[in-house]
Amino acid sequence: MDFLELAKNRYSCRSFSDKKVEREKLDKILEAGRVAPTAVNLQPQRVLVLDEEDRLKKLSECTPYGWGAPLVLVICYDKDVSWKRRYDLKDEGIVDASIVTTHMMLEAYSLGLGTTWIGAFNPVKVREVYNIPENYEIVSILPIGYPSDDAKPSAMHSKRNEMSSMVFFNEIK
Repeated sequence: MDFLELAKNRYSCRSFSDKKVEREKLDKILEAGRVAPTAVNLQPQRVLVLDEEDRLKKLSECTPYGWGAPLVLVICYDKDVSWKRRYDLKDEGIVDASIVTTHMMLEAYSLGLGTTWIGAFNPVKVREVYNIPENYEIVSILPIGYPSDDAKPSAMHSKRNEMSSMVFFNEIK
């Protein structure tokens, strides 16, 4: 599949079937995250895989979103490893973890799986429930699974601003 076609067709899946994600597909998704570019190639990403029923059920303590996905990834970065910009000490770990999440999300779609990037979660509760170390910053939660028969993109999926609203040549106007 052409990349632009994949990027346009991928949507936030909010309805998953009961079918489990095969380990081979999970391994490919994780590999996509492993090879994602990171600042100075420091690779601060840390990914927690939730695939056991009791661990998945606890997600509801952290966010109302998850839609019963049979597989969930919690993507973090290690603040002790991530690169900090020397001019203002901005931590680029959140960018790295976002790139990693995007790579995994697109790989999942290319394998016939649905995902939704969850940013609406209680990070204190996620840290507590899943025993995430303090030096790990939690960036995203990614439910993954086979879309249910009634899964479809939201009405807003295809709505895009004009290119001219985001692209400026040589100066921002």
